[in-house]
Amino acid sequence: MASTDVKKLADDIDAELRALPVQNTPSARAVRRKYSQKLKQTNAKFILDLARELLLKYRHRWFAYELIKNHKSAFQCINASLLEELGRGVNSWWTVDSFARTLSGPAWLRGQISDKLIHTWARSRDRWWRRTALVSTVALNVRSRGGYGDVFRTLAVCRLLVHDHDDMVVKAMSWALRELVIHNPAAIRKFLKEYDNALAARIKYEVRNKLRTGLKNPKQSQLRK
Repeated sequence: MASTDVKKLADDIDAELRALPVQNTPSARAVRRKYSQKLKQTNAKFILDLARELLLKYRHRWFAYELIKNHKSAFQCINASLLEELGRGVNSWWTVDSFARTLSGPAWLRGQISDKLIHTWARSRDRWWRRTALVSTVALNVRSRGGYGDVFRTLAVCRLLVHDHDDMVVKAMSWALRELVIHNPAAIRKFLKEYDNALAARIKYEVRNKLRTGLKNPKQSQLRK
């Protein structure tokens, strides 16, 4: 398909998304699924060009990421340079989490990018890339997404950021550690003990709750009941 086809299709997708009577994730995902099915046999280059157009022209970041993730050959093209291109401009919790949960984490899980790249992000001056490094570990540990409990790689990233008390990083580390609890609670207890003086109070509170009760905040859970 020609570049004009990419631009026309991106226009159509944008118009369809804007016309949704209810602007929420399930509605947008239904549109994405429709196009993923329609473009199932399309080559990877077309999908990547379409994703770029949706991302750069229309700012449909989440849609572009899911389009790639759900096209087998397009996702197989993911490497360090492509990830850094697609991740350019992440500047909020939702843009980071969309990028890390949909692209960088799964690509790391499948061996398409190296530990070194994730560690480079963890050392970034940009808080959002540091958060990206931590959220990328989630894919290593969520069983429903193929995660198997990677203690070594998860804790390696956490160790790089134990002294970082930026709120977005703290919340991400709590998340990263809690996802690993089900696989190896002993390793998490050891980590908490080793870095007790460095870790933010929120991390220790939430992760210890998870270890003890299976919940991040059992008090809030009781209040909801």
